[in-house]
Amino acid sequence: MIIGTGIDIVDMDRVKKACERESFCKRVYTEEERRQAGNSVSRLAGDFAVKEAVAKALGTGFSGFGPEDIEVLREQSGRPFVRLYGGAAARAGELGISAIHVSITNTRETAAAFAVAEGN
Repeated sequence: MIIGTGIDIVDMDRVKKACERESFCKRVYTEEERRQAGNSVSRLAGDFAVKEAVAKALGTGFSGFGPEDIEVLREQSGRPFVRLYGGAAARAGELGISAIHVSITNTRETAAAFAVAEGN
């Protein structure tokens, strides 16, 4: 059963400028996300869009948790998936969410993501 959905779109230039500040990157992205992204602005923008989309699928936006509680990683095939921590994991537990499916797409200027939260 679908418990929640979320969608987000972000501007690549905005993420690029924000990531020029190391404090932003360390606050928003986990160490593994930064490692996987390398210097790819499109990867960082896509990850940020996923974080926003998942927060919306949880029904609260970033209330009770922050972007660092949603980790966006990739399988070897490139397929994105998320891991939840802290307040985001607690919110998912409250809602009975057992899986979150995400999809990311990019243009030269934007990254967009869609999230579907599934539960019993």
